[in-house]
This record gives sequence, structure tokens and C-alpha cells, in this order.
Amino acid sequence: MKLVILDRDGVINHDSVNFIKSPEEWRPIPGSLEAIARLNRAGYRVVVATNQSGIGRGLLDMATLNAIHEKMHRALAAVGGHIDALFFCPHTAEARCACRKPAPGMLLEIAQRYNVSLEGVPAIGDSLRDLEAAARAGAQPLLVLTGKGERTRLAGGLPPRTTVFADLAEAVTSLVSS
Repeated sequence: MKLVILDRDGVINHDSVNFIKSPEEWRPIPGSLEAIARLNRAGYRVVVATNQSGIGRGLLDMATLNAIHEKMHRALAAVGGHIDALFFCPHTAEARCACRKPAPGMLLEIAQRYNVSLEGVPAIGDSLRDLEAAARAGAQPLLVLTGKGERTRLAGGLPPRTTVFADLAEAVTSLVSS
């Protein structure tokens, strides 16, 4: 099975320092939805793993998070794409849970649910915590320079074997051509 794991904010959609708290605030990064559709056509299962501490902070509730994700699913369907599964951590950093990235819990749960090893599975994110979770789970960390990506690259300290791409579309071009 070909699998790819994506972060949401900063990879698929524009990020906000104030959190994405409503469907109206969710806006796709140009080319990201079409890139996911290309992954689907190339036979990849696309899974999202996203920290959503806005829930734990009381900034949004589950109904609102579901409405945001429904908007994302509809926008993807409009371009012929889909997400196979969506995993999220609702906890704040203070909770010190096993699922909040940079901990690998969400990715390990994906591996367990799909009964696969994450060795070599591309995990695409825009923050150091995304890349660290990927490396800790044995996946291949890929950094995109959208969202927090440029700041992440400039700060350094990327896990070994991290590959850098301008955006999700460029990362997908590399994945489907290899």
C-alpha cells in the first residue's frame, strides 16, 4: 500500500497564529487540493495527522472542527480528490499526551490502523514538530516551505533525511514521479 501522511494547517490550508476556528477561516493553499487529487490518482492513501489544540483551549468545539473538515472534504471532492482518514490531537501542549506532535502517537496509530510500517512513508509538514514526529515514527520527513515552513528551515535542526519542497504540489510531483 502506498501511504502519505499530511499535516493540515500550513500544508493543505493557510495557517493562522490565531488558529483556524471556523469553516470561513479555512482557505486552501493554491495547488494543494489538486496535489492531493494527484496522490489519489497515483494510488496513494492520503491521511491527515493534525494537532488541533484549539479544541483543548476552548477556541472551537467538535461540531466546528467537523464543519471545517467537511468544507475541506467538499473542496477536495470538487477537484477529484479525497482524504482517506483524518487523525487529530485535541490536546494542548500542557497535557503532555502521546498523540500531540512532536510525539509520534498519531503516526503510530495510523500505522496500526493500516497495519503497515511507516519506514519510508512520506510525512509532509511545515513545522519542526511535524518532522520530529515523522522521524520518531520511522517515516520520511518532508518539509514544505508554506505555512511555518520557511521559518522552520531557517531555524535549522531538521531531522536527518528531511527533504525540502516549496509546497505540497512540488512534494507530490516528486513522489508521483519516483
